[in-house]
Amino acid sequence: MLRLSIIAAALLLGSAKQAPPPDPDSDKHALLAACDGKDGWRDPAPPVRIDGNVFYVGTCGITSLLITSPQGHVLIDSAEEEAVPLILANVRQLGFEPRDIKWLLASHSHYDHTGGHVAMQQVTGARIAALPDQARELESGAVPQDDPQHGSIKPMAPVKVDLVLRDGASLRLGPNRLTAYATPGHTRGSTSWVIRACAKSPCPAVVYADSTSAISDDAYRFTEHPAWVTQFRRGVGRIGKLPCSLLVTPHPGSSQLFERFAGEAPLADKAQCKRYADNALGRLEERLEQERSAK
Repeated sequence: MLRLSIIAAALLLGSAKQAPPPDPDSDKHALLAACDGKDGWRDPAPPVRIDGNVFYVGTCGITSLLITSPQGHVLIDSAEEEAVPLILANVRQLGFEPRDIKWLLASHSHYDHTGGHVAMQQVTGARIAALPDQARELESGAVPQDDPQHGSIKPMAPVKVDLVLRDGASLRLGPNRLTAYATPGHTRGSTSWVIRACAKSPCPAVVYADSTSAISDDAYRFTEHPAWVTQFRRGVGRIGKLPCSLLVTPHPGSSQLFERFAGEAPLADKAQCKRYADNALGRLEERLEQERSAK
């Protein structure tokens, strides 16, 4: 594995194909219609521009983000293996070539978000980058013994990590910059990304904040793992302090992304990350209290 802190990843392999800009409003209407009443991990959803060069290319229930540039593209989260053809179809529908995806990143290494990494890499040839804890999880493929969901979710195919990033490092491709922050809690390797990918100056930050749910296997008790609870609070608290202009999460429902597309709440809101973190910490405290009361 190659270890670097700041990566200038402008690849000299020719320019990537650039799609004509879609109509943001009509695309959002199409997505809302397709996903009305649906949130399945394999329910097809049409692609939509979120902001600047950041596109939603996932399903109704799982986010996958495409960040584009003339020098190549970045994909964050490959969903489960069965959803890979849907993601690839969305990339092509936008007018981009999957082979122009140069980097494959992730929020956290559970099969519903990274189970498609092997299949996606086979099609695109993309390199994989991750923070150290996530890199170990990806290369193992197994759900770690200390993961709260160990025993209740299935493993995934292991995948080689080409680049291990340091916490707070930026991956650069063309004019775009994606900065990785360790936000452990949902998993040890949970990673949140601050994405600046637009022609504006200053460029607003799209924050792809990792899952913050305190869910677990039935036999797991957070109260029996105080060190995990401490890192959970620290990681979620860090999300609340990220430079948040527009929030996106691995499950779109966790941040009401589609409702915001529908205009039920502002799509961009600098307080989104703090509210997301505060709500998560509140749910964690409720879970801890439930466990204490059950004794």
